[in-house]
Amino acid sequence: MCGIVGYVGSQMAVPVLIEGLRKLEYRGYDSAGIAVLEPGNGIAVERGEGKLAVLEAQIHGKEYIATTGIGHTRWATHGRPSVPNAHPHKVGRIALVHNGIIENYIPLRERMIAAGRTMNSETDTEVIAHLIDERMQQGDNAEAALRHVLGEVRGAYALGLVCEDAPDVVYAARKACPLVVGMGEGENFIASDIPAILAHTRRVIYLDDGEVAVLTADGVTVTRVDGTPVTHPVNVVDWNPVMAEKAGFKHFMLKEIHEQPSAISDTMMGRVTPDRDGVLLPEMEISDDALRALTRITIVACGTSWHAGLAAKYMIEAVARLPVEVDIASEYRYRDPLTGPGELILTITQSGETADTLAAMQEARKKGATLLTVCNVVGSSAARAADGVVYTHAGPEIGVASTKAFTTQLVALYLFAVHLGRVRGTLGAEGARELLDDLARLPGQVKMALAREDEAESLAKQFFRHRDFLFLGRGSMFPIALEGALKLKEISYIHAEAYAAGEMKHGPIALIDEEMPVVMLAPPGPQYEKVVANAMEVKARDGIVIAVVDDADTELSAKVDAVLRVPMAGPFASPALYTIPLQFLAYHIAVLRGCDVDQPRNLAKSVTVE
Repeated sequence: MCGIVGYVGSQMAVPVLIEGLRKLEYRGYDSAGIAVLEPGNGIAVERGEGKLAVLEAQIHGKEYIATTGIGHTRWATHGRPSVPNAHPHKVGRIALVHNGIIENYIPLRERMIAAGRTMNSETDTEVIAHLIDERMQQGDNAEAALRHVLGEVRGAYALGLVCEDAPDVVYAARKACPLVVGMGEGENFIASDIPAILAHTRRVIYLDDGEVAVLTADGVTVTRVDGTPVTHPVNVVDWNPVMAEKAGFKHFMLKEIHEQPSAISDTMMGRVTPDRDGVLLPEMEISDDALRALTRITIVACGTSWHAGLAAKYMIEAVARLPVEVDIASEYRYRDPLTGPGELILTITQSGETADTLAAMQEARKKGATLLTVCNVVGSSAARAADGVVYTHAGPEIGVASTKAFTTQLVALYLFAVHLGRVRGTLGAEGARELLDDLARLPGQVKMALAREDEAESLAKQFFRHRDFLFLGRGSMFPIALEGALKLKEISYIHAEAYAAGEMKHGPIALIDEEMPVVMLAPPGPQYEKVVANAMEVKARDGIVIAVVDDADTELSAKVDAVLRVPMAGPFASPALYTIPLQFLAYHIAVLRGCDVDQPRNLAKSVTVE
């Protein structure tokens, strides 16, 4: 989950690297560092413990003229955050940055120590640097040494390497961790994620597993580890640099909450047929016959994406009448899943690089299942591994806590459910038109919900000192309750739990007292009266009830302690809409508690290691 950036060209490398790391700090902020090739002086390394600002202060006033270098922002795996454990690691004539985990680093480390080498860190990365240096001392050049060592290490890696013997070259390699090559004019880049290089180029190559790239100012060559040449298309990213900036908002998270109407519209754009009775998903590339032949769907995802999958289960089963299971990706492949031909494995991943989700896709592929992924990043690993893709087109999401990525996932899954229902004949034209009309109203309804931010902020001022929250919902609101609890705990560090409301009596009710705020999601529908009954059970035990209801609600809102309202919406559009006040509540509580909203402790945006 660390962030890597590299540059070779004619610009001063240090500002380019620092700017890139600033865009990647959401991937890790335990420490940061750079290594640059100073003409006549070899490799200069600067490393600092803590956030990027520590490194920036450290190099302030120093004059570097290097035009080649690599940088790294760390999310700690092996070894605590410290300067010795920070990247880059310099050994001999090379410096190395690494994202990933080397699984066999312990025997390799022991071998290096037995050979008389001194390890200065606790990291697995330093072992790679020593292995490369060992090969170079035996006569290999840096590129040959890198290729040899890649055959020795097991695990996941994205690597950036510079060498004093080749002062105008950056080497890169990738296996199971994201790495893109940016193609500029007289300059080239590597980065863990596109925002790091958007200010310089929108032309990128996505490296595949087992590939090595050699970058100079004049060009890029890509080969397999064994040296076999590889030809990649150059992709043009349709994001622009402004999309990755705060645009006047205090935090990226707040900006991304407010971007949801346009992000949802972008997800829908061009995907509804002219007569509004069907859905067009040209990138899915799974035939109608294959969809009709499906016997079941298993949705596989992690974290917030898993919550989107849980909500999708309700939509798909209701509309397409096909059984749906929802699995946590980090558990899926370890239980020898029963899958194969006739089953669709639907993965959901914002980045398209989530390690557990990619591993689940590999397992399902081996067993013959059809793979569909919902993701945000065009050309990502998940998109390339799947038989079909439904892109969310949400644009870059920088805040670690997912907001617009989640709601656009819900919309993409809504579109897929309607498409599947039409193809399988379980949803008629008029029913599809009604659902798609509900969806068409959603961006405007979300905009109205955003206009009520002050209501959530006011509630935050009442409740930000509480230590525990409970979130309850029924039906498709249960996944939204899970998402609300996750948002609160990950950015405010308040303990928050979510349950299906009917489960309250099966344990959680023991926790309810006058100090426990209980957030209840209560849209109109067949389960509304049950939710009201649950709320009364909380009130009978002196619990504090915060109800999220629509504008027409009068019954529950008259009986509770606080209310957050949203516009009236269709049943399958409501999950996205009811998410908005929960995002605001979490955000404003976190701000009032003085928490780092965009970079919550111990978390990183994209989990690219197991």
